Amino acid sequence: MYLTEKQYLCTPKIKITVKNNEEIVMTKAEIVNVIAEQTGIGKRDIATTVEAFMEQIRISLADNKQNVYLRGFGSFIVKHRAPKTARNISKNTTMLIDAHDLPAFKPCKSFIARMDGITIEDDEEMEEA
Repeated sequence: MYLTEKQYLCTPKIKITVKNNEEIVMTKAEIVNVIAEQTGIGKRDIATTVEAFMEQIRISLADNKQNVYLRGFGSFIVKHRAPKTARNISKNTTMLIDAHDLPAFKPCKSFIARMDGITIEDDEEMEEA
C-alpha cells in the first residue's frame, strides 16, 4: 500500500526544545525527504516503510504489551501505572483513576551522550578513568 503525498505530509510534528527556548521541529515528511535524498529511494517507498515501522511499534506496545528494543537508539517501553485516587479541587471530590499502560521512550546511553556532545571515544575514556 502506497501513501499519497497528502497522507505523509499531514503528520504530527516532532518537537525538540533547545536550551534557549527555541523549538526545532522535524515532521515525518521531512524525515522521509532526508532519507529519500540520502538513499536515492522514492519518497513513497520511504513513507510506506516509515509508516510500517511506526505501525509495528504501535502494535507491539498497544496490542501485545511488548517492549521494542533498538540497539544503538533506545527502547520503546510500556509503563504500567497503578490505580490511584485523585482529587477534583474545584468540586471537592475524590475519584479513582484506573490502572493503565502508557507508551514511553528510553534513549540508549550512546544516544544520550551524543545529545550531550560526547562522542563514543570520549565515553570510553570516561569509563577507563
